[in-house]
Amino acid sequence: MTGAGTHTPPRRTLEQSLDWVAEGSELLLASVESLADRRLEGPSGLPGWSRTHVIAHVCGNAEALARLAEWAASGIPTPMYGSSDKRAADIAAGAALAPEALRSWAVSSAQALARKLAELTPTAWQSVVTATPGRTLPATDIPWIRAREVLVHAVDLGTGLGFRDLPRDFLIALLDDVVAKRSAGADGPALSLAISDVGEHRLILGTGEMRRVSAGLAPMVGWLTGRSAGRVRMASGAPAPALPPWM
Repeated sequence: MTGAGTHTPPRRTLEQSLDWVAEGSELLLASVESLADRRLEGPSGLPGWSRTHVIAHVCGNAEALARLAEWAASGIPTPMYGSSDKRAADIAAGAALAPEALRSWAVSSAQALARKLAELTPTAWQSVVTATPGRTLPATDIPWIRAREVLVHAVDLGTGLGFRDLPRDFLIALLDDVVAKRSAGADGPALSLAISDVGEHRLILGTGEMRRVSAGLAPMVGWLTGRSAGRVRMASGAPAPALPPWM
């Protein structure tokens, strides 16, 4: 059993993360390309956001992570975002772009980030950068952050892709990540998770009596990241409880 507080190292490598970035970018861009213009403005899997908002967010994220990669390469501090207000304004502006301009931005921003990551030397990968005020991370985490963005948001675009279609090893790494973050926050329910098709159990520290929840890996990760509870059920058979935001 893996529980909170055990400080288990993430079960992912830099090479895996880079592979997931490539695979996720391909899935996301294919989804963006498949959407007719009229569907781009439709609702996404994220409450309050259209598909254009999700795409603009992913484009802005690519540019922000490219700035971190540049920081790692040069040693010159380059913040991800100027401010949270500017980040929100950039997403709103991007969501208002014409369809072809938005599609072009999705491609060019992903390609630019890929080039920045490919140029990093072994020494640069060991650099420490600041993602947000007070939050530092090794440059080796940059691909992991991007992999989460492209793979999870590819699902949010609602083109038929589901968590079940994402790489299994990515889902396991994401499960590690979400369990650690939710346990550190401790602002949601205390949970004992049984992942039926992986044969593992996890504990999430939280409030109240420990509740037992079971599901397969894909629906469990979907629920833990704030998407539909789907086939996730309590031991009693009742629907899984609502969770506070993951990120």
